[in-house]
Order: sequence, then structure tokens, then C-alpha cells
Amino acid sequence: MGDAVKAAHRAMWATGDYPALADEVIPELGPALVRAAGIGPGQRVLDVAAGAGNAAVAAALAGADVVASDLTPELLDAGRRAAARRGAELEWRVADAEALPFEDGEFDAVLSCVGAMFAPRHQATADELVRVCRPGGTIGLLNWTPEGFIGRMFGVMKPYAPPPPPGAQPPPLWGSPEHVQELFGERVTDAGFRRDALRVDAFEKPVDFRDYFKARYGPTISVYDRIAGDPDRVAALDQALAELAGEYDRGEPTLSMDWEYLLVTARRAG
Repeated sequence: MGDAVKAAHRAMWATGDYPALADEVIPELGPALVRAAGIGPGQRVLDVAAGAGNAAVAAALAGADVVASDLTPELLDAGRRAAARRGAELEWRVADAEALPFEDGEFDAVLSCVGAMFAPRHQATADELVRVCRPGGTIGLLNWTPEGFIGRMFGVMKPYAPPPPPGAQPPPLWGSPEHVQELFGERVTDAGFRRDALRVDAFEKPVDFRDYFKARYGPTISVYDRIAGDPDRVAALDQALAELAGEYDRGEPTLSMDWEYLLVTARRAG
């Protein structure tokens, strides 16, 4: 991918307030990944596309020696502040998931929590995750599924979004076991795939979810920016996102949704 594509990707995630969203809506995901990957003291851990450190901070608090890497410096700055508030010590590095600035086999565990799945070239990203993990080390990923709520949300937004750059693949494919297995091939062993769901009770009504993501979630903001001059398309997307949230409502007094994800754990082959 060219520099312009990377710059646009970086700018998209710097808009809105993804650190607040990660803290207010999906805080349980990072610790869930850290537990599943068996992270603990004495391990050197890399969190790829770490954002504000949802998984990285949890890994550091579990006693690991952690590097949090992300393409977007603004997210890392927010992560540093959050880590300091929680008393977690770790290293923060600006890095591209498709070209990581680390040595072969440098880490005992390589993690990514709904992060690396958004790098455009899936095979290049998978190659890097494997490369920087030592033989016998752990690769742990938590990805939204194509069939789950966030995968469906990207499907709803797709008609309004700009065409993807050549060679890019849809992020929710990382939530398909078959796709992940194909990306890693025989370079990993003991691959485990477990579907689970995050209960989201952060919003009172479907429109509250929609408006929150319009204000804070970079991919949603970028789509609305693209159609800002067309009120009819804005209204149509407004309605579609609210209807999607309503479809997933469990019927509690306030909006309650289950967002499906795929938890992947594997070992790098020796």
C-alpha cells in the first residue's frame, strides 16, 4: 500500500474518539484476549494495532514486558495516559502492522484485539504476525466476525463508503476461521477458534448507538464525511444503522446487544 493510503488510514483512526469508545463500550475485550493467550510474567509481548492499548495494558498489568504498536500516534498518546492512570508500564511504538519494525522471533506472544484486522492487506499482516513471534510462541487475535453485529455494520456502511484501495480485503474476514487458517497455513500449530459475544448495554436506544458511532468511530465518521453533501443518503444511512441496532436488541428496558467475535489462539510452528 502506498504512503497516501497509509496516511488516510492513520487520519481515519485519529478522528472521533476511539480511545473513549474502547474504554466505554468494549473494555472487556482486551483482558479476554490476554487471558485466552495465557499472558503472564516473564513474557515479552507485542500488541499489534494496539490503539489505546485495550489488550496491551491488560498484558502489562498481568506482568508481561509489553510493546504496544499502532499506525496512529494519537491513539498511542491516549494509551500512554490511560496506562499511567492504571499504573501499567509498557513501551509504545508507531508501527505499521504490514511492516513491523521488529526482529524475527523477537516476542513470546503477539496479540491483536480488533486491530490488525483493519490493516488492508491481510496476508502481509499475517506474515508479520508470524515473523516477529518466536517458534513455539503464541499468536492471539480477537476479531469481529462477518456475521456478527460489527461485521454487519460494515456491510451497511459499504454502499456509502469509498471503494477500497487495490489489494485491500474486508476487515471482518479476519473473523472467519477458514480465512485465518488460510492466512497462516502450516506456519502455526494448535490453532483454536472460539466464537463468543460481547454484551453491549451502553446505549439507551438504537439511535443513541448510531449517534455515538457517528461522533467517535473513525470508519463511521469517514463514511458520513463522504456523503455529507447528500442529505438523502445521510438520512438513509442514519435509518439503516438505527435499524441494525434495533435488529440486535434483546428486548431489555434499554438497548442491549450481543456483538459476536472470533477468538483465535495458535502457536508458531518450530
